[in-house]
Amino acid sequence: MRAHDSYDYAVIRVVPRVERGEFMNVGVIVSCEKTGYLKAAVELDEARLRALDPRVDLATLRRHLEAMQRICAGGPDAGPIGLLPQRARFHWLTARRSAIIQTSTVHMGRCGDMDAIVEHLMDRMVRVAAA
Repeated sequence: MRAHDSYDYAVIRVVPRVERGEFMNVGVIVSCEKTGYLKAAVELDEARLRALDPRVDLATLRRHLEAMQRICAGGPDAGPIGLLPQRARFHWLTARRSAIIQTSTVHMGRCGDMDAIVEHLMDRMVRVAAA
């Protein structure tokens, strides 16, 4: 059995009208420095988001969320931020900001399977359970 590694995560939130402070969780970013793991998973429920703001620009929002995923993957396709070391990219993505896309505070845990923890966090923090 694989040893458990420490990981950090943050929830990705969309705040369509920053002045109102209402948000919807749309994804997670998980980072494990020891293994070099950095991944953003995103699921955008357009109907729920439109309930917060019917005029939200979904095309622009999707482009920015996809950019976050590219930054996690790293490399030149992610622009200058994508060339930074893995840990620096995580900190850049989770830096506090007042914008339509924000992240929660960073939390930590221990796990042996990072892909499984991404799915667990998506189930727990993003996906809405059926009634």
